[in-house]
Amino acid sequence: MKLPGPDHPITITPSPKHIRVLAGDIVIADTTQALTLKEASYPAVLYIPRADANLKLVARTDRVTHCPYKGDANYYSINAGGKVLENAIWTYETPFPAMTEIKDYLAFYPDKVRIEEVPG
Repeated sequence: MKLPGPDHPITITPSPKHIRVLAGDIVIADTTQALTLKEASYPAVLYIPRADANLKLVARTDRVTHCPYKGDANYYSINAGGKVLENAIWTYETPFPAMTEIKDYLAFYPDKVRIEEVPG
């Protein structure tokens, strides 16, 4: 386990935006409670509360990856509109202590789903 610091900063802030995640035309998640995680020089990632996702459309896979800063990530595929998007979601179910804010949140690969800001 590594701690974020000046050499590898990680910040987590509430997003002020209304975010919707779609697979094709099917809404997978819709929230005004997203978190924005910025890690070092990587692109910012939106984390969506599980409570704001349609979990009936997702299924856990066997894929697990490890981040020395956040912990082990588990993956989910999306089954929507007759199409399966393999490992389109990741989540840290038991994140390291410094990252507990993202527990019970989901992140989506933007090349597999459409992540949009809802106006208004």
